[in-house]
Amino acid sequence: MTTETIFIRDVPKDDRPRERLISAGPQALSNQELIAILLGSGTRGSSALSLATNVLKHFDGLAMMRDASINELETIKGIGLAKSVQLLAALELGKRIQTYKTTDQFVIRSPEDGANFLMEDMRCLKQEHFVALYLDTKNNIIHRQTIFIGSLNSSIVHPREVFKEAIKRSAASIICAHNHPSGDPSPSNEDIHVTKRLSESGKVIGIELLDHLVIGDRKFISLKEKGYL
Repeated sequence: MTTETIFIRDVPKDDRPRERLISAGPQALSNQELIAILLGSGTRGSSALSLATNVLKHFDGLAMMRDASINELETIKGIGLAKSVQLLAALELGKRIQTYKTTDQFVIRSPEDGANFLMEDMRCLKQEHFVALYLDTKNNIIHRQTIFIGSLNSSIVHPREVFKEAIKRSAASIICAHNHPSGDPSPSNEDIHVTKRLSESGKVIGIELLDHLVIGDRKFISLKEKGYL
């Protein structure tokens, strides 16, 4: 051990987050303690727990850490490149675990089912993403595809792009969804126009548009329930 580094093992035993995790489980640890375990060591004059506190203060809690970058993490005193990489890897893994869903046998029986399938993946996106879920005759999701990223516009969301994958997958129906980065899922006139255009195209092709969901922050609106389908 150099004079520059303070490891968690050098913290008094009662304050060691690793030992508390082993004895009491990860759920018993504070956010500060969990981050300290990821950091592993502190610097001269600052323990890993102190650095963890600095990280939380910088982001004003966990919520804003979601979109942290290596460059931003490195601006925190005591957090160099190696520790930034460790934290960013942990954040990304957490996102992937949170949003992971297998499409196998996921059945859509209601607008809530579709929204629940997409919510955690889409509610924090900084740009609008237009997504299509392709369903079989029993409403199982057989494929999910992001059609485009950007502001919703009928000239960009062309029925050809939406339905060609449905034909390729032999889908019986589709559900479309897009997010509002503002967190407010209230549909715009363009949202309604796109919905009606896709619905009309689906009727011609014989592949029904079951719904168009607008995803906000932990809330959504179904354009079918609003009477636009």
